[in-house]
Amino acid sequence: MENLDIARTLRETADLLEIQGANPFRIRAYRNAVRTVEALTRSLQDMVEFGDDLTELQGVGKEMDAHIRELLQTGQLSTLNAVIEEVPRTLAELTRLDGVGPKKAKKLYDELGVESVEGLQSEIEKGSVQRLKGFGAKSADKMLRAIDDHRKHRGRFLRSEVEPYVQSLLAWMRELPGVARVEVAGSWRRGRETIGDLDLLAAFDGDGTPVVEHFTRYDGAVRVDASGSTKGNVVLRSGLSVDLRVVPRTSFGAALHYFTGSKEHNVHLRTLGVKQRLRINEWGVFEVPEGVDPDSLAKDGGIRRGGSTEEEVFGALGLVWIPPELREDRGEIDAARNDALPQLLEAGDLRGDLHMHSTWTDGKASILEMVEACIERGYEYVAITDHSQAVTMVGGLTPARVREQWQEIEEVQSRVGARIRVLRGQEVDIMKDGSLDQPDDILAELDVVVASVHSFMDMDRTAMTARIVRAIEHGGVDILGHATGRLLGRREPYPLDVDAVLAACAEHDVAVEINAHPRRLDLNDRYLARARERGVKIVVNSDAHDVRGLDVMRFGVEQARRAWLAREHVLNTRSADEVVGWLSGRA
Repeated sequence: MENLDIARTLRETADLLEIQGANPFRIRAYRNAVRTVEALTRSLQDMVEFGDDLTELQGVGKEMDAHIRELLQTGQLSTLNAVIEEVPRTLAELTRLDGVGPKKAKKLYDELGVESVEGLQSEIEKGSVQRLKGFGAKSADKMLRAIDDHRKHRGRFLRSEVEPYVQSLLAWMRELPGVARVEVAGSWRRGRETIGDLDLLAAFDGDGTPVVEHFTRYDGAVRVDASGSTKGNVVLRSGLSVDLRVVPRTSFGAALHYFTGSKEHNVHLRTLGVKQRLRINEWGVFEVPEGVDPDSLAKDGGIRRGGSTEEEVFGALGLVWIPPELREDRGEIDAARNDALPQLLEAGDLRGDLHMHSTWTDGKASILEMVEACIERGYEYVAITDHSQAVTMVGGLTPARVREQWQEIEEVQSRVGARIRVLRGQEVDIMKDGSLDQPDDILAELDVVVASVHSFMDMDRTAMTARIVRAIEHGGVDILGHATGRLLGRREPYPLDVDAVLAACAEHDVAVEINAHPRRLDLNDRYLARARERGVKIVVNSDAHDVRGLDVMRFGVEQARRAWLAREHVLNTRSADEVVGWLSGRA
């Protein structure tokens, strides 16, 4: 099992134990282990095979060590099997719905016999849920929206969920002698926010049957749906479907381009080819001889003009190579023709992180631990931005506690010296009326104010837009955080006139955030492109709540690249002096 499979199983066990009413400390032990497993950069399978002591891992005691080894050996967890004899396994899916935690799932099960998402919808439609104590009509409406959101994303995976499989599959395929190259194509390569399935491409000359057979023996596969000489398909334990195509090296570039997509990009490129008597497909680029009907030719018929590399495919049309993230037919082909493609943002361009949390609110690491971790990542500056007082469930900071935190920030700055600049920040709630959740004197003394919405997300479009615009107009906001409030796979964006919000940001010189958490990636690529066109500054932030959370920045960079962002568009590619100068100049 991959680490992700193990984490999913332990999380499911924790959810069902909580629904069952188990000891809270036991439940917390499972959740702590999940966080540790998700953060590992090494395979647990490899660690066990090398004889590592898993109990040395944070959050992994003797019981969790035994669970992990059982999963690796059998693919099953006896503890989970025992729990699902008493609690329906489908209840775990209920807890994935926005607004339905384990306690509500248990109440729905105990009092209405709800065991699934479909069952919940049925009971809401009957009016039964609305009559339950602690629920009501508004709660039921929210659940219906959550069910709709859940179904829209069912069968799709976050990039962070797919990444371990990508690494493992590539390593597995590269073990086979004779495989010249293996790459992942499709939506993964284009940097899409969520992934429906994976497309692997292998370069191999000759009969590809051994390559496909090797692919189907991948340890994580639970089902083989196709196996031939050029194609294979397996389904992994997580439900992720993986396709493999085997092509000769002479066609690898053409096939990589073709299977990367998007469909619209490919159609546009093929149409250009037709005008130049060129046929472009997964086998290569072929010139159609004069007087020959293109439809009479085989797929690889005609005079070969390229196909071993993607550069040959684009070059045959007089174009420069187009980065995969741009291949959505949004003007990239014309830009390539005119040598006007941007030099896209790279992860190494980022010089700081302006949104993260510590143990002062809902973070899991101290300010010093977060700052030291940022130093390790080569950052020049970092802003500690814990929650404001309105977020009571995580101990949001009152004005008095904000000033106490500043003292600790000063102490940390003194301790780390010139290695990094530590900024006093806060993620300040935008209240229902658009006011900010701190007095003006506190806002004025903060180095960085990230303003975000965390409540009253059911407002209509006009009211929500006015609310956020009013906050932007306040003058004390530096960055608008996760502007649309979405959680991929769990919650759709709240109704918002994003263009009006971006116009306000441009007018008042407020930056907008790419929240790099893989479940947020907010703003999306289209809105970011509009922000770029309006000249709005953009910040890639981690919104980290622990040290490992700092590593999500790469997902934010991928989002930025899909929006055609270069270094000059992103505020935190600037030096510490430049960023502090911009922040202080706006005061």
